[in-house]
Amino acid sequence: MKIGFLSHLDLNLYLFRLPIMEALLAQGHTVYAICPQGSVYHKFQEHGVKAIDYEIERGSLNPFKELQAIYAIYQVLRSLQLDILHTFTAKPNIYGTIAGRLAKIPTILNLVEGLGSFYIEDDLRSRTIRFIIESAYRLTFFRSQGVVFVNSDDPAYLQEKGIIKPDAIHIIKSVGIDTDVFSMEQIDEQRSAALRERLDVVEKRVVLMVARAIWHKGVREFYEAAAALQGDDVKFILVGDTDDGNPSCAPLEFLQRPEVLWLGHRDDIKELIAICDIFVLPSYREGVPRTLLEASSMAKPMVTTDTVGCREVVEDGVNGLLVPVRDSKALEEAISVLLEDATLRKRFARRARLKAVEEFDIKPITRQYLDLYAEFVYV
Repeated sequence: MKIGFLSHLDLNLYLFRLPIMEALLAQGHTVYAICPQGSVYHKFQEHGVKAIDYEIERGSLNPFKELQAIYAIYQVLRSLQLDILHTFTAKPNIYGTIAGRLAKIPTILNLVEGLGSFYIEDDLRSRTIRFIIESAYRLTFFRSQGVVFVNSDDPAYLQEKGIIKPDAIHIIKSVGIDTDVFSMEQIDEQRSAALRERLDVVEKRVVLMVARAIWHKGVREFYEAAAALQGDDVKFILVGDTDDGNPSCAPLEFLQRPEVLWLGHRDDIKELIAICDIFVLPSYREGVPRTLLEASSMAKPMVTTDTVGCREVVEDGVNGLLVPVRDSKALEEAISVLLEDATLRKRFARRARLKAVEEFDIKPITRQYLDLYAEFVYV
């Protein structure tokens, strides 16, 4: 079998699809990463994956350039003669399905990891773009053989609006997490102690949030909860870079306020999660957030919002607490409960690790993808 993975980012495929690609290679199949050349493009060959590039402008809305992108994808697909094309994210889903149909690929599958930020706000611009997205997805999903969703809410919404047929829906929750890697057993205690020293949190309980520094991730609510819960024995930390150009980006003067230690971009996320006592993500909407998966896998009690994607990972009162979206007071109260109850934190931590291993480990997630492909092509 020849299978192609189509994305507009090489990093997306390399970080989140490589285990599936390697599993297919181990079964003797030929695997292609079809994506523009980026920072990790040439690493695919180290794993036996054939990388094929094409040109696309991610933010372009120029009709001529978009037609050029579709034609570029079509030229690649026509030459490969794939058995299955699997597409990822909005533009590749739409353009790849059109190009794949023209190239007569027998099986085209799409993946929707979330409906995006235009489903958070309800202003005229958001409603207009939602209409465009849904119109394009209606055309796409009725021409592909199946669509994978990472949560239950998004397909239910699209099915209710008549954008997708029920028999085209496949739910595989999250992209998976390597629970052997994201494990407290892999953490060096001396390095953790040194990190605590550098951050000046040696004798403090750490409340950690890892996300892009944008309002839609709940940054404002995190800061407001931190301001209300200040104390000598607790430290609130935000890890995540700004997203310049994003209208939801929080300004530097806000991020540098004293109630939260903002660290910006960091490469030691696993080590930072290891030293935290409570992990927080007050996001307004997600696909299935990887940061919650990482915290869950590392046995951390969590506080997050009762919204799409987040509630796939956190069960209220089982492995964490759920609070309403945009409610800093409820967030403050939930964090306070966990700060004051070490026994509850430990109980949530155990259940968080168990849920990560049972439901989100990369090995069973990969098997679900292999089984899905086998439904369409004899393996």
